[in-house]
Amino acid sequence: MQSSEEQFIGATVRLFRRARHAVAFTGAGMSTASGIPDFRSHGTGLWERADPMEVASLASFRRKPEAFYEWVRPLAQRMFAAEPNSGHHALAALERAGFLAALITQNIDQLHRRAGSQRMFELHGDISAASCLSCGRTYASDQFREQLLCAGTGLPTCAQCRSVLKPDVILFGEILPEKTMREAQQAALRCDLMLVAGSSLQVFPAADLPAMAHRNGAALIIINREETQLDHAANVVLHADVAEALPAIAARLPAVRAVHTRETKVT
Repeated sequence: MQSSEEQFIGATVRLFRRARHAVAFTGAGMSTASGIPDFRSHGTGLWERADPMEVASLASFRRKPEAFYEWVRPLAQRMFAAEPNSGHHALAALERAGFLAALITQNIDQLHRRAGSQRMFELHGDISAASCLSCGRTYASDQFREQLLCAGTGLPTCAQCRSVLKPDVILFGEILPEKTMREAQQAALRCDLMLVAGSSLQVFPAADLPAMAHRNGAALIIINREETQLDHAANVVLHADVAEALPAIAARLPAVRAVHTRETKVT
């Protein structure tokens, strides 16, 4: 008798083989295996130790940017030190092999990009740049990384107007980037299969994209440690670590296995 996980992987592989336009949607659970904590897991979630509206909202940043930097510094240190895990690499391999048309992510850690994913919509921005809220000037991470990562170095400021820089991540109270959100919505409406990996589906409007795809007739796969609001609507659900489940799925798709084989020989 097959285990429930084996049945899940088999059903997922069949859905990918039938799909003509599959899209992945990922959240913070993608990166926990890389050492980056998520926000809501019991006992380890970041919001168990801090009020997001006090440290990670646009209003609180404008009022007291030093509190934001004190909170974000340990998280940023982990992000810059982290390496993509096997789940990130599996999704990149699925894209290279033609099984995945696009990837929508809520993550700001750049690990998908570093793993090789190409067609991406980063709904909540990324940690690799910062902007001045006063004059709009933008800076690459190497221009403010020391102040971001090292306590006692002061806050990063704009060379033009001396205002405090805000990393290009979406804080509570900010509107998602219009162009990126529009393109992500188009991808969700076009897909016939959406894979949700490592997202609690609790942060809106991003979390409505899988529901939008489902309402438009797409099949839905959910891999997450905890239950989500869409588990009842999904074709297949697995409560597991995405860093273990995604490589197991990729290994069952012959074209992806061939990609891995070639990479191993080159290495």
